[in-house]
Amino acid sequence: MNPADLKLIALALAAIAVLVLLVTKLKLNAFVSLVIASLIVGGGAVWMGRTLGGAPYTMLGVTKSIQDGVGATLGGIAAVLGLGTMLGKLLAESGGAEVLAKRFAAFFGPKHIQWCIIALALAVGLTTWFAVGLILLLPILLTLTRETKQPFLLLMLPLISCLSVMHGLMPPHPGPVVAVETLKANMGLVLIWGFVVGIPTAMVAGPLYAKWAVKRVEASPPAIAAPDASDPTLRRPGFGLTLFSILLPVILMLLATLAELTLPKGHTLRDVATFVGNPTMALMSSVIFCLWSLGTNCGYTKARLLKFTETSVAAVGMTILVVGGGGGFARVLRDSGVADAIGRVGESFHLSPLFYGWLISAFIRVATGSATVAITTASGLLVPVLALHPELSQTHIALIIVAIGCGSLFLSHLNDAGFWIVKDCLGLSVAQTFKTWTVCETIVGLVGLAFAAICYQLV
Repeated sequence: MNPADLKLIALALAAIAVLVLLVTKLKLNAFVSLVIASLIVGGGAVWMGRTLGGAPYTMLGVTKSIQDGVGATLGGIAAVLGLGTMLGKLLAESGGAEVLAKRFAAFFGPKHIQWCIIALALAVGLTTWFAVGLILLLPILLTLTRETKQPFLLLMLPLISCLSVMHGLMPPHPGPVVAVETLKANMGLVLIWGFVVGIPTAMVAGPLYAKWAVKRVEASPPAIAAPDASDPTLRRPGFGLTLFSILLPVILMLLATLAELTLPKGHTLRDVATFVGNPTMALMSSVIFCLWSLGTNCGYTKARLLKFTETSVAAVGMTILVVGGGGGFARVLRDSGVADAIGRVGESFHLSPLFYGWLISAFIRVATGSATVAITTASGLLVPVLALHPELSQTHIALIIVAIGCGSLFLSHLNDAGFWIVKDCLGLSVAQTFKTWTVCETIVGLVGLAFAAICYQLV
């Protein structure tokens, strides 16, 4: 660590402060704000006389860094995001989520309805975005609350904690996929350790916290909207087929990991499993299957299915752009020398890569309000740190990514879109949202770090 490193870190902090101001106070588009923050860091590095590859770092180099970062990030995940969104749309439109809800509710019974909510959140949240999963399961949540006469928070908190953990820790959600691509991790191992760490974390932040919160926070469920008349030409998919449709991409990715662990390189079965278990190929296969299982099999025409897939991708277009902007910002931080400076500072304090990754992710999450930007930036900054630790196994790297995901969920507040989605969907006041959602996310961040650290030391 030297004075130049401290100047670069101060420059990065100033850029992040501007980013927060632009997004929260001036309400500027997040992608534009990320580009401006990138230019601030890059311009400061040029003014300080930084070099890249032995040549002076110029403003033209800064723009190239932004372009390369956007392209590299979206090149690895744009297809995954689009296909995952299509899968969630098909699940919503076919009524598959309601089919799962009824079967899970019948299985668990009224006395264990919390576990029904958790199972639903895990099944639906595995492949759908947080907001999509929440809106999808909201009518089911409200119906179960009314029929079982359980306190609203007792069912609501387990739902949002599980959906949040799935979104922050589990591929094919955007943040974890970015981290896997950036840190060259094994997707299957990230899935496995995401479950190992995420499920107990969600239990603490959901059911356990709900028992405490229900006695101290007053919250009533919003009114249930009258359902639309069903189309007589359509039919609901079966339970087994729906569950298999949701789990198919996970099964394919886990098979690829199993083949890599048990079969030698060059083995035909290993090559085939690696191909079909690639996240893009796994989701592509699942979407094609779901076009039948949740589409034509349920009476939908090809024209309606085409409309579903097109509108679903259009709805997340800005999110994909913001993800790319986060990748551009991370690349500028790397090319300008900020990433190396942060890595040297981390080494000087002898922080473990796992805690260091969580700390960076949590800091950016609180500053920007975006879990995806937090994961994208933190994973980019960890590249030089992990280069100093060649002894780390793929399991260690997977746990580091899980810890980064937990940090990206820490302390959601007013600058987080998820804060307002939860508030509006669940009919809460700002104060109630702080006492429920914000506390729940903070617990997820801290407890997830603790579980990941324990596993990191034991493996």
